[in-house]
Amino acid sequence: MTKELSEKVINIKPSGIRKFFDLVTEMGDVISLGVGEPDFDTPWHIRDEGIYALEKGKTFYTANSGLKELRREISNYIKRTQNIEYNPNNEIIVTVGGSEAIDIGLRALINDGDEVIIPQPSYVSYEPCAILANAKPVIINLKSENNFRLTPDELSKAITDKTKVLILPYPNNPTGAIMDREDLEKIARIIKEKDIYVMSDEIYSELSYKEKHVSIASLEGMRERTILINGFSKAYAMTGWRLGYACAPKEIIKQMNKIHQYAIMCAPTTSQYAAVDALKNGDKDIEFMRKSYDQRRRYLLNAFKQMDIECFEPFGAFYVFPCIKEFGMTSEEFATRFLEEEKVALIPGTAFGESGEYHLRISYAYSLDNLKIAMERLSRFVNRLRKH
Repeated sequence: MTKELSEKVINIKPSGIRKFFDLVTEMGDVISLGVGEPDFDTPWHIRDEGIYALEKGKTFYTANSGLKELRREISNYIKRTQNIEYNPNNEIIVTVGGSEAIDIGLRALINDGDEVIIPQPSYVSYEPCAILANAKPVIINLKSENNFRLTPDELSKAITDKTKVLILPYPNNPTGAIMDREDLEKIARIIKEKDIYVMSDEIYSELSYKEKHVSIASLEGMRERTILINGFSKAYAMTGWRLGYACAPKEIIKQMNKIHQYAIMCAPTTSQYAAVDALKNGDKDIEFMRKSYDQRRRYLLNAFKQMDIECFEPFGAFYVFPCIKEFGMTSEEFATRFLEEEKVALIPGTAFGESGEYHLRISYAYSLDNLKIAMERLSRFVNRLRKH
């Protein structure tokens, strides 16, 4: 039967994250630090707004691009956090998570054979979405010695006359790396000179521990060539509500809305009403969760130091990306043995690209108690490895 199916889809590899998630479900008593999902419940005031919307019977389709009130609040949020103005009527679209925004954004920009530059390690959806849009993915393997930041030299070498889009995944999943204003200004100069677009995935923008997040779209001359993607899953602990958004020039949003119209119709109505309240009243919740994540981040960095495991300091998202090269195993071998012997699930770095080899992604979106148990088991495991 496979000869009747799409070769393009058949050749796409399944997510490496899901592989380990499935293994965990088959085992008992496992501490999983693999899934990037906040352990906090959605704040009550946000849930209440969703419940109220259901009680009032607000269960019908919204406009294709989303509730006007929500688009207006997104516009206000981007203005106050990044000082970028987007017209809520035609420059914002509400999507089913940030993942849909990535998909339809690439499909709206790409012609067959265009190239999409993807720095890796990075989120697992970028490369498959580029392929499904009939683009050629061009991978830049980021380096740990650069703290997994994209350098101007790396970008310049990757650009050809077929380059259409650079995906900019910062704060980064899986590494926790960030790009500060100075880094972005160097990248922006190249983008403008080469006349290409940027898809800036800023889903972790509120989880930045060193300094306030800066969007590349806020830099001079970049708003008109950037699709800014964000959402509610990480900052507001709303993963299951499946809500994201994209901001871009109206000509791009118009084309994205066509795809969204035919494939989705609109994002979940109940989630949209809840998200209005999140943007209006959620700043204190974000601050509380960010402080908790930062405490866990610092705990893990200290634990790795005690174990003498190399790990650069991440300043964004809620992941650490330690190096396990000294043990002479691939990241998948290490993660598999650790799961089998100590019942702790981590994600191999290669799930996020070949340059993730000899690294592990550990999420600290879990309780400090679970992190402490997991680190005790990791210490025991690496001590056994070193003795042999």
